[in-house]
Amino acid sequence: MNELFLNIDASSINWARAQFALTAIYHWLFVPLTLGLAVIMGICETLWYRKRDIFWRNTAQFWQRLFGINFAMGVATGIILEFEFGTNWSNYSWFVGDIFGAPLAIEGIVAFFMESTFVAVMFFGWKKVSPGFHLASTWLTGLGATISAWWILVANAWMQYPVGCAFNPDTMRNEMVSFFDVALSPFAIGKFCHTVISAWIIGAVFVMAVSCWYLMKRRELKLAHESIKIATIVGLIATLGAAFTGHISGQQVAKYQPMKMAAMEALYNGGTGQGLTVVPGIEMPYALSIMATNDPEGYVPGINDLLNGYTTPDGHQEPSVDEKIARGKMAIEALSAYRQVKKAGADQASLNSQLSTLNENMKYFGYGYVKDKKDVVPPIAVNFWAFRIMVGVGSLLILYFLIMALLAFRVPYLSIIMRRLLAAVGLLPETKADVHDITGLPAWHYWTAVALLPLAYIASESGWLVAEFGRQPWTIQDMLPTWVSVSDIGSSAVALTFFLFLGLFTLMLAVEINIMLKQIKKGATL
Repeated sequence: MNELFLNIDASSINWARAQFALTAIYHWLFVPLTLGLAVIMGICETLWYRKRDIFWRNTAQFWQRLFGINFAMGVATGIILEFEFGTNWSNYSWFVGDIFGAPLAIEGIVAFFMESTFVAVMFFGWKKVSPGFHLASTWLTGLGATISAWWILVANAWMQYPVGCAFNPDTMRNEMVSFFDVALSPFAIGKFCHTVISAWIIGAVFVMAVSCWYLMKRRELKLAHESIKIATIVGLIATLGAAFTGHISGQQVAKYQPMKMAAMEALYNGGTGQGLTVVPGIEMPYALSIMATNDPEGYVPGINDLLNGYTTPDGHQEPSVDEKIARGKMAIEALSAYRQVKKAGADQASLNSQLSTLNENMKYFGYGYVKDKKDVVPPIAVNFWAFRIMVGVGSLLILYFLIMALLAFRVPYLSIIMRRLLAAVGLLPETKADVHDITGLPAWHYWTAVALLPLAYIASESGWLVAEFGRQPWTIQDMLPTWVSVSDIGSSAVALTFFLFLGLFTLMLAVEINIMLKQIKKGATL
């Protein structure tokens, strides 16, 4: 095992990583909009069910059509993504397939069938089932998509924080010992909440952009006005929720993936009372310690501390990476010796001796494949700037939805104050002569809403860059590096499929955008 996978061509590893990253990035263009629009269309149909106003039925159907277009594209890219585990990452799949495969199987059997069943009723059952059953189908379609996200994120969270498993030296595989530890790990719950809530932001910003385009064109005015109100509520709740769950995720990263935290901050030498760099040259005092530990004087290790070993203020000693590499090699050698001794039919005492050495050092098994301690440092620049893009755009969206909440709902006093502040800085006219919509904002607001849509997507993708680049070089944190996870196939084959997928996914994205634009131009009336 050791010799085989350390001799895989480096270019094969790089192409396999590039292909998986390509597929994941394209897939995530579709998924958050699916989850976000599911909430919007559910709210619209709920209003139709309660008021029986034909306007709300037409509005719900309009957003459902856009949901359906996006949903189909997300399914297609998601299937390809799962197949890549078997084609390009077969050693990973073999090594931990008993664990990783379980949530993916549940996602396919339960959640996907749930989605496909109720989505058919949602689209084709308006005149064939009762309004109550149709409403339930709409919400269950969104719930099915969310459950799909849950199981996929459980699988991803396990790669970040492997729990509920034990290594079997006889089968050379990690096997699940507690399904509930895997499914309900704190990392999985935190990742799910933060990811799904951030997807609601994408849905809200998308609805705002489409609605403001209608206002700019003086079309579908009532749909635009009412949709803006719904999107404002969803967006404000989601942005605040994303900030809260992001803080929880940050604490989990600091606890279980300290190297990722250090890379996010480009922190080389840690300590207590650490500040957070806003941008180079500007720092928020104590903010990093608060984010990581909830304590202004909390200890945060830096990259050098993690490489060379450190002692926390409470006396906990963390070994250096060199020590972890040495212990990882001891685990690999003990595993090899155990298998040789067992094959030779040795006595139980000899087997137990090797098993004891293996179990004592199994925590650092993955480090045994690391040749240079610098290899465990993830890309600093990518993590540093991707984290700031995510947080910066997220903060901008909180401000945007807060302003929209005050203006669109005309909150007494606060709305007047906000309008006067905007007028004072020249962003709102003193008179209402050039005001075209209920928010009281001038025409530039339309373009602001449209411009925020790509920014929201960039922030969402940046979050995933931090999550995945920050984990490098590990496929499974501290357990399996990327170069031990790939399939032993030629780099030319992976490179060829990379460019095939690049062309295919780009075509699919172009087709979706074209269909979506045509549907938006058509409007709510069929």
